[in-house]
Amino acid sequence: MTMRPDPTFHASPKLAMEAPAENFAYTLLLSPDFSKPDALAVIDVKPGSPTYSQIVHTVTMPNKGDEFHHFGWNACSSALSPLAGHAFIERRYLIIPGLRSSRIYIIDTKPDPTKAKIHKIIEPEEVFKKTGYSRPHTIHCGPDGIYVSTLGGGGKDGTNGPPGVFIMDCETFEVLGRWEIDRGPQTLHYDFWWNLPRDYMVTSEWALPPQFENGIVPEDLLANKYGHRLHFWDLRARRNVQTIDLGANHQMALEVRPAHDPVREYGFVGVVVDTTNLEASIWTWWREGGKFHAEKTATIPPEPAPKEKLPPLLQGFGAVPPLVTDIDLSMDDRFLYVSCWGTGEMRQYDVSDPRKPKHAGSVHIGGIARRTPHPNGKAFAAGPQMVEISRDGRRVYWTNSLYSTWDDQFYPDGVPGVEVMANVGRNGGLELDKDYFVSFPDGYRAHQIRLEGGDCSTDSFCYPSV
Repeated sequence: MTMRPDPTFHASPKLAMEAPAENFAYTLLLSPDFSKPDALAVIDVKPGSPTYSQIVHTVTMPNKGDEFHHFGWNACSSALSPLAGHAFIERRYLIIPGLRSSRIYIIDTKPDPTKAKIHKIIEPEEVFKKTGYSRPHTIHCGPDGIYVSTLGGGGKDGTNGPPGVFIMDCETFEVLGRWEIDRGPQTLHYDFWWNLPRDYMVTSEWALPPQFENGIVPEDLLANKYGHRLHFWDLRARRNVQTIDLGANHQMALEVRPAHDPVREYGFVGVVVDTTNLEASIWTWWREGGKFHAEKTATIPPEPAPKEKLPPLLQGFGAVPPLVTDIDLSMDDRFLYVSCWGTGEMRQYDVSDPRKPKHAGSVHIGGIARRTPHPNGKAFAAGPQMVEISRDGRRVYWTNSLYSTWDDQFYPDGVPGVEVMANVGRNGGLELDKDYFVSFPDGYRAHQIRLEGGDCSTDSFCYPSV
């Protein structure tokens, strides 16, 4: 608890862009064969530092088999909401769920990131008992607590009831209970985010645990049994007000990215694959006339490839699907970054007109067939995956692991953990930084990144930019 609002909290996106640059990046490391505990790596991202692009601290967990995936802060700029009861809390703790174990770790980053340590561990039994959910996935700090989305319901295989969202106390970290009062037709879950002043939440869909934990299930994919809907919710009433089906062939609607400026009532969602043609797509959703709408606004085609360059899973198709597995929106709502994990490309779209994205830049690295090396000559296995953007929009970081069993299916030669960064031009365009290349210890893969002081997929804002 502080006596004044945390200086890393910002009332508007524009003020966040003017904040000092990040000094550290936090990156989740997972052991894909569960032979060692997962870990949190702290990386020096200060240009000119003698340890630039190096791991300067590691927090290793006491358990094995957690499978770290997504994580977030205990508090962020949303605490400045006029409805907040926690305006003087500080951005201090990282909330890291084990997607496979349903265990949650609370990591204290004070007094310094290089001294980060475990503060508390929440065992899965507490999550099960108080929520009936399992497989915690995405963390968002709200004005009234920590929101956690899940991918599983109850029971050993997570199919006893639908998954959903639960809330934790942002000071004691006690699991409080389910968020939903009326879920309507929602039966699958993946990502969620909101527009706080407009009082709505949007959620997306991936799959139930039997459809992802042991790898992608080709029969279910070709039968269009993965998620393909967006759900819109009254945030305060905690009820589903509208569901939009993107079409069953648009399989796996994953990350949702609403505009950061709360006066803008629109956002984006990435769709992994269209089962009719293997293309990936970006959809824009918006609210107009009291109703939500969504339309496909950008497509990315598959790339033909010879059979010998393809994993067994794809050899029958003769092509590499882009596999859009993450998207992220710059703080000024101008550029949308799209990870094409299959083809090995990071795309940049100018979304100044959100319903008419313009391809503004890209870099290739990795890829199932291309296998493009980094500009420094080092190999980059897999493709761009989890992407994070600095508050000022000048640096874009990403890693290369999607999920342990899916990595093995699409990249059977292995996915050594790597993190890279690209610099962004004043008017767009991307160029990989030759000096920023983080190789993680053998046996670890790298997933999500969080930046010190906040980033473009952490904070939500309660006041318009001026």
